[in-house]
Amino acid sequence: MDLVIKDPEKIVEIAKVLSSTTRFKIIHLLKDKEMTISDLADEIRQTQANTSAQIKMIENVGLMANKYEPGDHGVKKLCKTKVSRIIIEI
Repeated sequence: MDLVIKDPEKIVEIAKVLSSTTRFKIIHLLKDKEMTISDLADEIRQTQANTSAQIKMIENVGLMANKYEPGDHGVKKLCKTKVSRIIIEI
């Protein structure tokens, strides 16, 4: 799915999210598959707490679709990128 952005404030919000190498890696990893916070944390070599905070920032600008499933110890959150392209109209 393409995300077309025209609003200057939204462009800046998304640019801030994409300006982090860690967040960009997360988005890239999730473009083709769902992953849990734990799996993502291992893949990007960050703590689960930091990975969760990064995911929250990506969620807040609308770039992620998440779902919850039963896990071994409660509920696990599965994350996936919601868009494949971001188009900025100036």
